[in-house]
Amino acid sequence: MTGLAAAASMTSTGEAVQFWILGIVAVSGALCTILMKRAVHSALSLAGTMIVLAVFYLANGAYFLGVVQIVVYTGAIMMLFLFVVMLVGVTAADSLKETLKGQRWLAAGLGLGFGILLIAGIGNASLKEFNGLGEANAGGNVQGLAALIFTKYVFAFEVTGALLITAAVGAMVLTHRERTERAKSQREQSEARIREGKQVPPLPAPGVYARHNAVDIPGLLPDGTTSELSVSPTLRERGQVRDVSGESLAELKALEERSEDWLGRSSEEPRPSSSGGVAPKEHKEGAKK
Repeated sequence: MTGLAAAASMTSTGEAVQFWILGIVAVSGALCTILMKRAVHSALSLAGTMIVLAVFYLANGAYFLGVVQIVVYTGAIMMLFLFVVMLVGVTAADSLKETLKGQRWLAAGLGLGFGILLIAGIGNASLKEFNGLGEANAGGNVQGLAALIFTKYVFAFEVTGALLITAAVGAMVLTHRERTERAKSQREQSEARIREGKQVPPLPAPGVYARHNAVDIPGLLPDGTTSELSVSPTLRERGQVRDVSGESLAELKALEERSEDWLGRSSEEPRPSSSGGVAPKEHKEGAKK
């Protein structure tokens, strides 16, 4: 514990302020990652936590780890997760029903084991004496890190690389599908749609006659009802379709009432003459006589 006490006493004021401020931000981001209802917000919170960790690495002299943390993890992997979540559209309304039995208990067990491993690692690092950044980076930060990865931790490094390669190959295998039959031409697809009685002309555009052009607003038919074909079935399944038919019908009714009122008043008001001016009522009556 003497090394830990010495390291704590040697901490500068600026480093301590930085640690407590950024530590609170990192822990808050980690908690928001778990507690946020929307997956996009959770991904953004995790990205903020990773940026704070990169600042910690840079402050402690681990420049290579700090740059890798920002470029690889925050800039590439987390942004990839964020884009996938935004494209897929994962929301809080998704079903929470387990597709694999026992996966929650398995996840809880793995989380508990990871927590025990993390506590053991931190305790092991706290009970030993610190070598110091000067000795660790004597030959350079990148050289010292490479010496540890390819000598002491080479087995863990190779296992991690094999795991990442397996995950990449598995993702490509799952997304790739060999075509076993000839692709249908446009004429054949049109004939098939006609035989099956499907929508032959193009689908109606969303938002038509609905006073809006958003993709989540269905178009309105001449009778004021919504057209189910004008919105994507995916949005309908997620419950993200906004219904504005009632509002549009109310506005249309109000417009008709205003038009009727205006037409009713205009019959009593003077009408424009053929010469472009306004003909008085008495003048028109004299012309009739």
